[in-house]
Order: sequence, then C-alpha cells, then structure tokens
Amino acid sequence: MLYAVIVGSEVMFWVFLFGGLAARYLLRRKRLSSVLLICAPLVDLVTLTAAVIDLRGGAAPGLAHVLAAIYIGVSVGFGHSMVHWADVRFAHRFADGPAPAPKPSWGAARVAHERRGITRHLVAWAVGGALLICAGALVGTSAAWETFGGTAAAWTLVLVIDALWTAGEIAAASRRKPA
Repeated sequence: MLYAVIVGSEVMFWVFLFGGLAARYLLRRKRLSSVLLICAPLVDLVTLTAAVIDLRGGAAPGLAHVLAAIYIGVSVGFGHSMVHWADVRFAHRFADGPAPAPKPSWGAARVAHERRGITRHLVAWAVGGALLICAGALVGTSAAWETFGGTAAAWTLVLVIDALWTAGEIAAASRRKPA
C-alpha cells in the first residue's frame, strides 16, 4: 500500500508541476499556475502521513518506509531546482524564453554550480536522515533502529563520497581554463 502512495505521490508531483507550467505558459493563467505549482511539493505530506499511519498501525519497518523518507528528503533538497529546471525548459519551448544555460565547465561559475549541488544533497540527507531517525524512534524496536539507522548510515557514506567527488570537481574547475 505504501509503495502505491509513494508512486502516486511522485506521479502527482509531476502532474502538478507540468500542469502548473502548462497553465502559466500555454493558458496564460498565472493564478491557476501558482496554485498547481504550490500543490506539487504538498504531495510529500501525503507520503509522510501514509508512512506514519502505516508505522503507527503496527507495520514492520521496511523498504517502503525507507523509500518514503528518502523520497521526502530528496524532494525537499532538490525539489526547487527540479521545478526551476522544468520551468526554464518549458518557458523556452512554449513562451519564447531564453535557451537553458549549459552547465558551466570551469571557473567560479562551475565551482558555484558544484557547491549548490552538494548543498542540495546535504539538505536532502538532513531531512531524510531526520525522518529515518524519527521513524526509528516512533517504532522503537531494535529491528526498526537497524532498518532506519542502517539506511541513514549508508546514505551518510553516499554523501561523503559525493562531497569528496565534488571537492575534486571544484579543484579541477578552479584550475581549468576555457577552451
């Protein structure tokens, strides 16, 4: 059941996002666009509520609960940038907006790009990790702590690897010269 809620929430996120962009650029209905775009991140509350209800109802902690926490963390950390990414492309395609800027390849602009990326990952990790810890506390069993704590530890390792990779990218971008 929780898997269906997670998938449904992801689908609804994109429905609200593209519906909001279509209302803005195709229908020229700014207020409707704003309402739809505000609804996009609110679907995360449905996922959070479903996960809490499931755990409070006695469900064994499992992959669905872990995915719910990760989904919400990633949505908080990367959601705004995903909306911006889609908005720029939609405006270019349907409203004669400027072409999307390519990822900077060197210098201060590339360093700033990489820092924004790792900051987004850090926010996603902090939110998702907090939800995992809260889920462990909510259930309170050793199996729950093993499931949720193990996931938080693995995600921490992924974050550290990403930070090291980003540091290397920043160092290389700082030295690289334009072609």
